[in-house]
Amino acid sequence: MDPTQNPNPVYDIVILGASGFTGKYVVREALKFLQTPSSPLKSLALAGRNPTRLTQSLDWASRPNPPPSSVDILTADTSDPDSLRRLCTQTKLILNCVGPFRIHGDPVVAACADSGCDYLDISGEPEFMERMEAKYHERAEETGSLIVSACGFDSIPAELGLLFNSKQWEPPSVPNQIEAYLALESTKKIAGNFGTYESAVLGVANAENLKELRRSRPRKPRPSIHGPPAKGPTLENQKKIGLWALKLPSADAVVVRRTLTTLTEKPHGLPGLNESPDQIQKREAFWSAIKPAHFGVKITSKSLFGIFRYVTLGVSLGLLSKFSLGRWLLLKFPSVFSLGWFQKKGPSEEEVESATFKMWFIGRGYSEESLVSEGKTKPDMEIITRISGPEIGYITTPIALVQCGLIVLGQRESLVKGGVYTPGIVFGSSDIQQRLEDNGISFEVISKNKIQD
Repeated sequence: MDPTQNPNPVYDIVILGASGFTGKYVVREALKFLQTPSSPLKSLALAGRNPTRLTQSLDWASRPNPPPSSVDILTADTSDPDSLRRLCTQTKLILNCVGPFRIHGDPVVAACADSGCDYLDISGEPEFMERMEAKYHERAEETGSLIVSACGFDSIPAELGLLFNSKQWEPPSVPNQIEAYLALESTKKIAGNFGTYESAVLGVANAENLKELRRSRPRKPRPSIHGPPAKGPTLENQKKIGLWALKLPSADAVVVRRTLTTLTEKPHGLPGLNESPDQIQKREAFWSAIKPAHFGVKITSKSLFGIFRYVTLGVSLGLLSKFSLGRWLLLKFPSVFSLGWFQKKGPSEEEVESATFKMWFIGRGYSEESLVSEGKTKPDMEIITRISGPEIGYITTPIALVQCGLIVLGQRESLVKGGVYTPGIVFGSSDIQQRLEDNGISFEVISKNKIQD
């Protein structure tokens, strides 16, 4: 073990930001696995600025049972580096739910990278994620700190959905493009998470910073994809799934591309800390079956009016996020500018329970790899897969984050020693898909067809 790491941490997991809207749902999900027979989660603590609110969060998450006396309440503040360093000495793993991450995330990652503590979060902010990789990857490699962002709905379904679809292309077939089509459904009107909205506003406002960061970094090798890039329409009526679809500038696409770039450099995945021969063979077999493809995300609606609402939100963000008064208006009146989709007060439990998602992955490619070298650039094969699950922000996100956390606790020897990585490259060859299926998120192959000219 690295000398900077605490050999005897008190807790297996600390949930930071456990009193926030999403944080309390993460607590509820984690309690399902605390001290159960097959779970590696034996000790848990909640951390944040306000002990009273943390206690209330624990009470809420424990209902209808009394809160477990074994869960401790710790005080920590992202603006107090000493409190974060103390936190890192007390636990094996921090689950960070404090967003926006561009404001609050860096000090937590820094403390983990320095101490060797492992770290997972639910960020969907590309600039934050790429900046953390640039600033802390080498230090985290040294100390053995495994740092993985986007372990919630951003971007576990997209990453695993791409990998699942890619695996269906059995030799000699190869994919060229895999597009994700996201459908959000609910029997009640549900307001989105204000933190997600705030992150989007700040992301658009700081778009130039991300471009500058990318320009300042060495170019990495690009994945070798069979066939030319396909330029799909911005708006389409996707008859295969019966929905209108609009191209989305999505964090998911950024995260997937980073995973495929890492796979280009490490075709057999990332070697684990102390893998058995069987684990090495399983990892190498998994990654050798994955074929890279061009990837994008589209948001869908059953009607053109629904698409119009997405466009209105996008235009509002694009125009107003660029200057301070515009940002103030967007953040002061989220319900107005998002046409009711986002509000500062979180949704009720009934609204959350009423919502679901479906994410189709439509893969187009070639029935035989040799067709590309023969100059046939038009795909002749299509594979459609789908991931379905409960509400994205408060149910699917905690399920994904907690399952990633349990893998880190229970299978740490088979994971890479340390560094800043995407969830796909860290967890892709683990049993994450089976774990999600066991907890209410389904993976299906919908169809495999030849494309008729």
